[in-house]
This record gives sequence, structure tokens and C-alpha cells, in this order.
Amino acid sequence: QVQLVESGGGLVQAGGSLRLSCAASRILLTMGWYRQAPGNERELVAIITSAGSTNYADSVKGRFTISRGNAKNTVYLQMNSLKPEDSAVYYCNADFGGTAYWGQGTQVTVSS
Repeated sequence: QVQLVESGGGLVQAGGSLRLSCAASRILLTMGWYRQAPGNERELVAIITSAGSTNYADSVKGRFTISRGNAKNTVYLQMNSLKPEDSAVYYCNADFGGTAYWGQGTQVTVSS
């Protein structure tokens, strides 16, 4: 079993920044962030491996940065130059033992 707890969402004006955090109950190899806006499917935002390799959705490249904490059981998402279309519920994700685990989600709302 893996528990993922997110924090850091909120309301911000367009052009602003937010930092999301996700704490896992154990060290995991690959962790990532997904988001889901109303009426849309859940989509990948960014992932990071235990070695530090990263991958981003084209829509956030150059604006968002995913990173891991020193303890390797925490992942962060620094979001800069936020746009209204970034508004969504953001979910932390990790795979362990062939099972995908999700956090409870944190709302990010970007006003224009």
C-alpha cells in the first residue's frame, strides 16, 4: 500500500505561481503529476524518475518544473506563468508493485 498526500493548490491570478507538494508513505521509483479539468480526461503533466529524469506535457514545458526532495519520497511541482487553462484538480501519481496509486487531488484555479 502507498499513500500519497498532496498540498499547495489554491487560487492565483494568471501569470502567478504555485508550488504543489506530494508526500508518499514510501520511497518510489517514478512519481508524477496529472491533472483533470471538468469535462476533460485526466492528463499527464510531468513525471520524474528516481534518477532525476523528467518528462513534461508540451503545454507546460518551460513553465512547470518537477523535482524530488532529498528523502526521495516527496515530489514537487513548481508552476510558473500560470494560465487559466491550467485550472484543474492536480493529482500525484506513483506506481508500486504493478498498481497505480493516486493522491486525493488538490484544486488549482487560475483567474484571468
